[in-house]
Amino acid sequence: MASANVMLNDFATYLNGPQRNTALAIAQIVMLAELAVNRALDNLDPQE
Repeated sequence: MASANVMLNDFATYLNGPQRNTALAIAQIVMLAELAVNRALDNLDPQE
């Protein structure tokens, strides 16, 4: 997921206007999904 976020941010640099905003919004959703997955994994196998 982290690499998808990086790719979207890199791709967004080539866009302008609404398309750039859309790509950045998708990158933000990917980042939030990564945080949610990490939280779920912590709940399944907490680090001690």
